[in-house]
Amino acid sequence: MTNDTPQRYGSISRIFHWGMALLILWQGMKFFDRINEGEHWVGQNLASWHVSIGALLLLLIVLRIFWAASQKNNRPVQDPATATLVKSGHFLLYACILLMPVTGILYLVGAGYGLNAFGMQLIAEGPEIPWMSGIGSTLHSPLAWLLLIMIVGHIGIALIHQFVKKDDVLSRML
Repeated sequence: MTNDTPQRYGSISRIFHWGMALLILWQGMKFFDRINEGEHWVGQNLASWHVSIGALLLLLIVLRIFWAASQKNNRPVQDPATATLVKSGHFLLYACILLMPVTGILYLVGAGYGLNAFGMQLIAEGPEIPWMSGIGSTLHSPLAWLLLIMIVGHIGIALIHQFVKKDDVLSRML
């Protein structure tokens, strides 16, 4: 089943969800760069892919937003009492996932580094653009912390639905 249905999410939605979850978890390894200035195996091996994975996540979140919009009328039915909270939470989660790579790119391009992803030059190195690097450097880290909080909340609420409310919400995405 490719498309979503009122009973469960389809295979494309689940691939987006779990694939992006793994990539975001990988991106979270960048937090280890704050330990000993990245001079350890995580910082040297996993975090070195940070820009490339971020560019991939930007592409995936844009595609995921279009996919979600195309499936709007097929999505699993929400509890009317919490539908507004669910939609607001997902909106904030998607916004953070979208803004993380955007602010990262603003920083890189604004600092004159350009953008290289998976060995391909997407944006050439150039002169420094202070307003871009300023926005990127100011927002990227706080957005990372906000995204972490949103993800922990998302997981917590899914587990509460599954094990406390026992309303089978989690199985829709499994």
